[in-house]
Amino acid sequence: MTQSPAIQLPPPKERRRLREAASLTRAQLASRVGVTSETVRGWETGRATPRGRKGEKYARLLNSLGAEREMTEPHVSVATSDRGRASTPGRSARSRPPARHRDRSRLADRGRAPAPDRGRTTARVMLADRSRAPDRAKTPYRPDDATSALAPEQAFDALYAFCAPALVRQTYLLTGRRELAREAVERAFQIAWQRWPEVARDRDPAGWVRAVAYECALSPWHRLRPRYRHPEPPPPDAFDRALMDTLLRLPPSYRRTLLLYDGVGLGLPETAAETEASTRAAVNRLMHAREAVAERLPELADPEVLHWRLVELASTERLRAAKPLVVRQAGERRARLWTRAAIAFTALLIGTTVLTVRTAPTRYEPPVPPGATVQGVPPPVAPGPLSESERDLRTKLRREQQRGPDRLMPQPR
Repeated sequence: MTQSPAIQLPPPKERRRLREAASLTRAQLASRVGVTSETVRGWETGRATPRGRKGEKYARLLNSLGAEREMTEPHVSVATSDRGRASTPGRSARSRPPARHRDRSRLADRGRAPAPDRGRTTARVMLADRSRAPDRAKTPYRPDDATSALAPEQAFDALYAFCAPALVRQTYLLTGRRELAREAVERAFQIAWQRWPEVARDRDPAGWVRAVAYECALSPWHRLRPRYRHPEPPPPDAFDRALMDTLLRLPPSYRRTLLLYDGVGLGLPETAAETEASTRAAVNRLMHAREAVAERLPELADPEVLHWRLVELASTERLRAAKPLVVRQAGERRARLWTRAAIAFTALLIGTTVLTVRTAPTRYEPPVPPGATVQGVPPPVAPGPLSESERDLRTKLRREQQRGPDRLMPQPR
């Protein structure tokens, strides 16, 4: 019996790139091949290998998508050379993503912000969050080039404008509180501005800020604040209220894993690293979270449907972030306040130490030894009543004049 030859398939990242370049969702591709969306996810992440007739059909479909892309790329390059630097290259109607595919950037902290100049383009390369963006061929990022292209304030403002709106919506799904979401995101960016040299040279600045924002939002100390002791008004839609209630019933670690994987779109290794857990623990948390959501809302059993529902739930709330200048100034004021408080505390400590040194004794004073018990000493006896003769003698002595002995007086010559 002869075996069928192995199916020639591109790498997993290339499979996902071809699908997204053709503006196809996992559900659409799965319907063409005849499998489920979860199977396509496994093929694109490398957890599963296509086999049999389904694999052959999948390989033929990818080859056709690759051929279509090769046919459209020359036209794009010609249009780019004709237009010059004034505009971005045009795309065919098939390569343009549909409206709901473009809406994914509203929840995931990525996007294709317009680049009015060369500095903005460099900032986008430096600050882009690759969490849910397709794996295209990118120019390797060099921190020195990005730092020389933009001032620190401009780079921070670009990062804030790129990530803050979507990050506020993500944090709202994580906490269910609108004001807490804005406060956590602003605090995360204030910390990022204080440590900007470290953040600017990080491989994923958006992921750095997102991790800090999630930690600030999930801090258990918020329950002690009076303004967060009472729940906020729920979403107006009944299904949105049920979904938000289901999310808030999950443990914080499960909720965060579900949001990162099914909401933002990170892979399992990235999700495990950001939640500080092993990949196996992240998989267990994700499965339990999906089971809990599907148990209360059976229509969200499909991860693709769950993703779009999370996008819609986050988009219904009009959550706006503050201006980047306001966040930077608030962070600088907070840093100055803590610096002055530290200086005042240090001065107080130094003054207390000097006062202690000045008032401390300069010589050794031995301590007073504790008293010792002496045995054999008779107890003190109080005087008793006087007898009749003693009273008479006392009376006599008091009546008579007290005189001393006669003294010799010297006579003058």
